[in-house]
Amino acid sequence: MKLARQMEEDRAMRDAARALFLTDLQLIRHDVKQRGLGQRMADRLGEGAADMMEDASDYASKNRGAIAAVAIAAVLWFARGPILRFFDNDTDPEPNAEYAGSEDD
Repeated sequence: MKLARQMEEDRAMRDAARALFLTDLQLIRHDVKQRGLGQRMADRLGEGAADMMEDASDYASKNRGAIAAVAIAAVLWFARGPILRFFDNDTDPEPNAEYAGSEDD
């Protein structure tokens, strides 16, 4: 008797879970028909990008000094050629004259 009652309760829980799953599946199918899969993906990517930008903004506001140091380092790295040429005292018209070979060649 107790086993039969447990079986009925389990079946009722199974049926309720199946009904919930089918309802969710129906809602998802309806949503995909309305917005389309591409639009849903675009919305998800947009939300993710917005969250990432918010996190980056929070980080930048908390670490202004580190951000400024990295920016200055990047500018100096990309401008290293002109900066080194500015401080170069070599007046030789040919920069690699010493590597051009000997005069005996």
